[in-house]
Amino acid sequence: MARLTRLLFCAVLGVAIALPAQAQYAQDSLAFDLEHVFELEYASDPQIAPSGEQVVYARTSMDKMKDRRVSRLWLVGADGESHRPITDPNVNASQPRWSPSGDRVAYVASTEEGAEIFVRWMETGETARLTQLEASPNGLSWGPEGERLAFTLFVDAPEEPFADMPRPPEGSDWAERPDYTDQVYYRSDGGGDQEEGYTQVFTIPATGGTPRQITSAPYNHDGTPQWTPDGETLLLSANRHEDWRLDPGNSEAYAIDLDSKSVTALTSREGPDGDVAVSPDGNRVAYTGFDDREQGYQVTKLYVMNRDGQNKRLLTEGLDRDVQDPMFTADGERIVFQYDDEGETKIGSVTLEGERSVVAERVGGTSIGRPYTSGSFSLATNGQVAYTHGTTERPADVAVARAGQAPQVLTSLNDDLFDETAIGEVEEITYESSHDGRTIEGWIVKPPNFDPSADYPMVLEIHGGPFAAYGPHFSAEVQLYASAGYVVLYTNPRGSTSYGQDFGNAIHHDYPGHDYDDLMSGVDAVLERGHVDEDRLYVTGGSGGGVLTAWIVGHTDRFRAAVAAKPVINWYSWALTADMYPTGVKYWFPGAPWNHRDHYMDRSPLSYVDNVTTPTMLLTGTEDYRTPMSESEQFYQALKLREVDAALVRVPGASHGIAARPSHLAAKAAHVLEWFKRHGGAGSE
Repeated sequence: MARLTRLLFCAVLGVAIALPAQAQYAQDSLAFDLEHVFELEYASDPQIAPSGEQVVYARTSMDKMKDRRVSRLWLVGADGESHRPITDPNVNASQPRWSPSGDRVAYVASTEEGAEIFVRWMETGETARLTQLEASPNGLSWGPEGERLAFTLFVDAPEEPFADMPRPPEGSDWAERPDYTDQVYYRSDGGGDQEEGYTQVFTIPATGGTPRQITSAPYNHDGTPQWTPDGETLLLSANRHEDWRLDPGNSEAYAIDLDSKSVTALTSREGPDGDVAVSPDGNRVAYTGFDDREQGYQVTKLYVMNRDGQNKRLLTEGLDRDVQDPMFTADGERIVFQYDDEGETKIGSVTLEGERSVVAERVGGTSIGRPYTSGSFSLATNGQVAYTHGTTERPADVAVARAGQAPQVLTSLNDDLFDETAIGEVEEITYESSHDGRTIEGWIVKPPNFDPSADYPMVLEIHGGPFAAYGPHFSAEVQLYASAGYVVLYTNPRGSTSYGQDFGNAIHHDYPGHDYDDLMSGVDAVLERGHVDEDRLYVTGGSGGGVLTAWIVGHTDRFRAAVAAKPVINWYSWALTADMYPTGVKYWFPGAPWNHRDHYMDRSPLSYVDNVTTPTMLLTGTEDYRTPMSESEQFYQALKLREVDAALVRVPGASHGIAARPSHLAAKAAHVLEWFKRHGGAGSE
């Protein structure tokens, strides 16, 4: 639930446009430009072999002809040698998982029929397809003996027509039948209209055969099933409460007996319990969660309990940061986990007595579009971790590390691009908020070949979430703005994660609010440093950043132009049209909108449209169900009624996560830059 409530907003745009020449936006011919978006690569899901000698990972690149991200599996030695592909270059592959003995890798790959499970024998390179499934499998997990695999799969529920209809005559051209639904969740952003059905758990022999369905109750069993060492039980997190539709965050850790298929709850508190991990001896279970107080942001903590659910205790007392993806070390004495700290993702470990240490830093680099925290890791039996290593200059590469030793970066996926391409230098900044003196962290990105004697236009770029965080990570969008000739400021105002519960929860039932003061104080802090033309300030942001952009133009006229990407303009209408409405109403507001009308409208940028004079562009996907197009249309039409310079960009076929295709990312930046240029920005002279 912590992730569900904080990851509401983020993404970019996709429209068919002619990409402008690089020289239009940057004087330096080697500056990072729109065409370079199609040359980016990054690593994800690095899985280290049990021995720690090799890492298999998903290598993602951009297919320019198909305008898609494509992923293939590559193998690299823990010494950085023998870097090579292991799957067909014409096939998308993901979810690599080593067998317990390290002799095989299971993975999911695309076929003409759909996504299927494959196994590769690493010594010979022979590969076998195990499944013929009707949906895409997830959560691959090897049994301890290496003879079985567990996975999850969406299973359709029987569907009966709501009303009897006459049969159309043969050869007739009748309209489609009405689409009837009585589901709470009837559509999802990026998934469209939802079929009736549930995610269930399956097992299959590692040599192939018929998948065996383990769960069948009408609940979703997401995540990765975890095997107990005896191979008799699977543990996972799910919400099997009767009110799960209206209380989606109240998950529990469950034990599923593979013989009888009985399901036993190991936790019972009100709140999420997830990320289950089993100790090597099978005696303990680690899990994450918190006691739900129905606040917008609540820190996810790490717990451990006995295998039967008894003796629960908190391990991360004093760590005011979200913990995720716990894994036991081979001796069972420590638990390794991932967490975000002041905008940076790290890997830490904790003993069963609560003693913590840092294993690796600079984890991330998979967000690509904007500088969000991200990344993942895996753990070998020798204690070494493999993880995605990112910097402000590079998207994710593969690295390995061990506590007390210097990390080693194994790949250099983008050196061929960036050795020949100049990007903006990123500098950390801290400043005090004008509201209460709270310290705010941000980052300034300067144009390539920055001239300290010149005055540059500036872009304030605002993150979404709102419970999310930016950090010192590579961002294609920010670099495109810098290469166009802008100084770019991005910050983590109050409400951002990775700074503790009080900081994140400072916007509880008060968003947008004093995060506005934090952002304006950041602009003032950059102006005090010089190098910025205070008459050429611009603002943009996506999702939650779009909300704040629309809020800003209703509260100040200091910006020359604004682009609000996929914003919420009217919280009342959003609560009754967005796909995640049960979560939004429960955690972000004091109650239903009809009972708290003034609260909803006081927080809505639409309520301040009479104050807007700033030229404002709205930019949203037509299939965005997280912040529906109707939100942008309300603001656009209100601005037009007031005769404010406004534009509406509707992106056909795009959902909230509209950076999925490389042209989407390039097109968003192109539209933002052109709007700013037409209002006195870079390139307008």
